[in-house]
Amino acid sequence: MFFWLKKQLGYWLMPVPMGLLLLVVGSGLLVTRRRPRLGRALMLTGTGLLLVLSNILVSKWLIRPFENRYPPIPELRAGVPLPPALAECRYVVVLGSGNGNSAGLSALAELSSSASARLAEAVRILHALPEAKLLLSGPAERLYASHATVLARAAISLGIEERRITLIENGRDTEDESLSVREKIGRQPFALVTTAWHMPRAMALFRHAGLTPVPCPTDYTGHLDPDWKWNNLMVDVGSLERSTAAFHELLGNAWIWLRGKG
Repeated sequence: MFFWLKKQLGYWLMPVPMGLLLLVVGSGLLVTRRRPRLGRALMLTGTGLLLVLSNILVSKWLIRPFENRYPPIPELRAGVPLPPALAECRYVVVLGSGNGNSAGLSALAELSSSASARLAEAVRILHALPEAKLLLSGPAERLYASHATVLARAAISLGIEERRITLIENGRDTEDESLSVREKIGRQPFALVTTAWHMPRAMALFRHAGLTPVPCPTDYTGHLDPDWKWNNLMVDVGSLERSTAAFHELLGNAWIWLRGKG
């Protein structure tokens, strides 16, 4: 019950639902002529919120503090020593993201863009750690295969042996995943792979669970060009998605901080 309440509250605090709610309430006040000045103010606020958060430069400014918290794993070249912390890892953990369930598609094609990026990073690391095991997380949805199962099929199609793969199918969120990983591998160091903007919250929760994760962020979205470009002033859907991710992580980090887990 509490889990779903948290999800619903978080949903309505996201930019699009919040902006649309302001527009609907504002237009209602204007149409009924009850509070026309308040109605206009709410409509202007909702419109301004959506426009500002859809801006390329604003969205990148919002997301970069999350993405830059932990450095990425560098290129892993033959003959070049691995980063010491990564070299000690015997497990690579991929946190769940999402997938579709369309008939006729390969498992790799079913994965969301973030899931594909996470799995690609994990496979890259596994090539450098030939003895490491792969832990894939993601619960089932209704009658479909679990997200972890789809990730596993995709990993096998990319050349990872099935014997190296372990599934975690009972984690509804990152906190659940941290506890499930602890049950599987104890306190051994492991490579933690997730989207870059999600990494700070994931690291906080896994460390609070008493684990020793090595951050391996991927799927960066806040790339800034070294030279100024006028299209930075434009708006697009991708920027709104980026701002939404920043809002989601801001609320998520505030929530775990209030509960003493951040």
